[in-house]
Amino acid sequence: MNTTDPQIVLGTMDFGTRVDPDRAFAILDSFVAGGGVWLDTANCYSFWTDPSGVGGASERLIGAWLRARPGARDAVRIATKVRQNPLVPHSWPKSAEGLSARAVHAGVEESLGRLGVEHIDLLWAHAEDRAVPLEETVGAFGELVAKGVALRVGAANHAAWRVERARSLAREQRVEPWTALQLRHSLLQPRPLTPVAEAGHRMLAAEDLDLARSEGLAVWSYSSLMWGSYVRADKPLPHTYDHPGTIQVLAVLDDVADELSATRNQVVLAWLMRQGIDPIVGASRVEQIEEALAARRVRLSDEHLARFGEAR
Repeated sequence: MNTTDPQIVLGTMDFGTRVDPDRAFAILDSFVAGGGVWLDTANCYSFWTDPSGVGGASERLIGAWLRARPGARDAVRIATKVRQNPLVPHSWPKSAEGLSARAVHAGVEESLGRLGVEHIDLLWAHAEDRAVPLEETVGAFGELVAKGVALRVGAANHAAWRVERARSLAREQRVEPWTALQLRHSLLQPRPLTPVAEAGHRMLAAEDLDLARSEGLAVWSYSSLMWGSYVRADKPLPHTYDHPGTIQVLAVLDDVADELSATRNQVVLAWLMRQGIDPIVGASRVEQIEEALAARRVRLSDEHLARFGEAR
């Protein structure tokens, strides 16, 4: 896996839709003031809550914040994604842009315009598109890196074998390969072999970590805090998490949190970072991102990790 120290990534999916500009600006300001660096967005965020029926709201808000904060572009790195934005309002997944070379180039050009930046620090393929030859997608991402439009490229919600094949194709084409993975992962896990309800989500699996460790890839996790389910009674866990392992893990989580004078969320984030994973954290209030950033000071011992492993 990537040898750099894991970082808290600010997820901005709801910015400009569920999170209004004033609150979003305050969260972004607090994140940067607390030493945060990476912002994670996508060109499709969040078409399902935007009255327009298409994405772009999150990128536009980040762009507005960058314009309002001189020097902010130098303080942050921006990751965005292409693949899922509907080309026809309120028509997803039927009209999702996909990963053809034309779609990738067009999507990135539009993202740059909304963000008001000259390059993207990390460009993700948001999900697989098996209607397009992988060679074409790999080539398009490589062209963007060669042009300096994207500094790095990665794959979100892709099977490990597809990422490995894509990296082989990149070597053959002599273009920049995908060097990062983004998948859903948290301390709690759903029942084995049970599909998750959320469309398009792909769970981090052992083969993903094996690939990352053997190839030196960065790993980012989304839904890291389970939409607040670790700490909020009004956010119950999905039914797929209703199994004995959940009860056992939560009991250990409470014990460890008490021992370390930390919150449940902070221990979960510390657990992810201890494994070399960069957790993405969404926030709708300043205090939430402050709590998340404080997780960097939580130190889990090998004994803590063993207890979690036994409970799972």
